Amino acid sequence: MSSRLLLAACLLLAPACLLDRSTTNGRPDPAALSTLTPGKSTATDVVRILGAPSEVVQLGKRSAYRYEHSVAKRTGLWLIVIGSLNTDTHSDRVWAFFDEHGVLTHVASSFESDRAEFRLSWSD
Repeated sequence: MSSRLLLAACLLLAPACLLDRSTTNGRPDPAALSTLTPGKSTATDVVRILGAPSEVVQLGKRSAYRYEHSVAKRTGLWLIVIGSLNTDTHSDRVWAFFDEHGVLTHVASSFESDRAEFRLSWSD
């Protein structure tokens, strides 16, 4: 009986840690953006080059395609009565804007998914 109690106490009071990484959608290719030409490329060209967008936004007669790739890294530490969990998420985003005829007017992008880090909440 006492050995079972000791085993149960060890399992309940033992420290634990967690490392987790999750990715959402594929990363847009920064080099592929240079092949898109505002005023010439069409919505069909953008989908052919970048793939299906994460979101299509209607802006009156115009539209915008949003491409998003995110990386989340989670770290956790539990010590008997105290615990800490931190999630660091960074994203790559590409917006492609089109006129009423589906012709690309401009592209905006930011690439930061590689900046996600494993770290505990007190390390900021």
